[in-house]
Amino acid sequence: MLSEKQKKFVKVFKHGELKRINLLEGSVRSGKTWISLFVWALWVATMPADGAYLMVAKTLTALNRNCLNLLVSLVGSKNFVYSLSKKEGQLFGRLIYLEGVSDVRAESKIRGMTLTGAYCDEATLFNEEFFAMLLSRLSEKGAKVFATTNPDSPNHWLMKKYIERKDELDIFIMKFLIDDNTFLDPEYVKQLKIEYTGVFYDRFILGLWRVADGVIFRQFSDDPERFILDKVPEDTKLRHIMIGVDYGGNKSATTFVATGYVGNYQKLIVVADYKVKGGKGTINPDRMNLEFIQFVQRVQEENKGVPILYAFCDNEAQTLINGMRVAVLKAKLTVRVVDCFKAPIKERIYTLNGLMNTGRFFVLRGCKNVINSLQEQVWDSKKEEDIRLDDGTCDIDTTDALEYSFSKFIKAFALASLDRKKG
Repeated sequence: MLSEKQKKFVKVFKHGELKRINLLEGSVRSGKTWISLFVWALWVATMPADGAYLMVAKTLTALNRNCLNLLVSLVGSKNFVYSLSKKEGQLFGRLIYLEGVSDVRAESKIRGMTLTGAYCDEATLFNEEFFAMLLSRLSEKGAKVFATTNPDSPNHWLMKKYIERKDELDIFIMKFLIDDNTFLDPEYVKQLKIEYTGVFYDRFILGLWRVADGVIFRQFSDDPERFILDKVPEDTKLRHIMIGVDYGGNKSATTFVATGYVGNYQKLIVVADYKVKGGKGTINPDRMNLEFIQFVQRVQEENKGVPILYAFCDNEAQTLINGMRVAVLKAKLTVRVVDCFKAPIKERIYTLNGLMNTGRFFVLRGCKNVINSLQEQVWDSKKEEDIRLDDGTCDIDTTDALEYSFSKFIKAFALASLDRKKG
């Protein structure tokens, strides 16, 4: 079963109208990944069996999650098998290399390759050098690249160097919108449209390439009282608490933010925050550890019976983390001090925006640092990419600590959102 938009792309393949570059772009959940993989598989099956092919995403984990499992379901396990450890697969008997391109050295991974075809998941997440190198590797006769992406900034290299030059290049572009996917539950589509606001709504729902500018958490800044609680409601039971820790430098403060998780990641409530004030010469690790222990003890006292599981600390400060671990053990606290999981900043922002828009994020009134910090966050207007302004004019440290407290569980919050919609 195919949507009308998906049928159009199949016809492009059937009529031999594919180009050297084939880009499907547009809103989330529009069906573009599904149909791109379907056509990719059909096309590979028609190409030389001794050719070399590549499938690539930002990371191998993302490639597996977004594409490889789906491809197995589309063509069957007899026609597609793969090994992430070997970074290889077989699709209709054709060798498929599998790669992640998460850093600036990604381009070197394919240097020297000769490819017949390539599949790129979420191309805007790649760096420009990798994509340019990939095109140079597609040197076999009839070689093609298939790529999918959600929109980004209109200044993104994919827009400037390829989409805007569509009349000059051998490129096919098809836009998919969420309303093109007629197989989605209408209630799910309705809720998804509610979750996104501002630039994210324009990009992920309307499929528009928009600059991220102005206030990041507009809904919070416009109406903070909508998200502020005087206390955790009587009918709300916190399952556990996590703490995010952002270590300060010479000009910034070390910050602690404790968040309570409700149910199976249904809600997130900020229950406490704290700043260890002082810069160079006014603070040392011993003082910071003492204040962290006192913070944990306060959170325990204010939330009796709710376990504090982890303190997720900025992983760039290993010496400070090790010192904090020792101090916590000596104080006989049960919280585990671990490296934070630094999800990409944009993912952290998407998640927090989604929780706000669906009534799943709250902050206790006493958490003044978090309340003020969220209202201050703005996009850096001088950057082409989506980058949060970090020039010392706003409290980015507290928001970092808040995000560290939930970054490890971004996927869980997303799944909880899906379960909520099904219910």
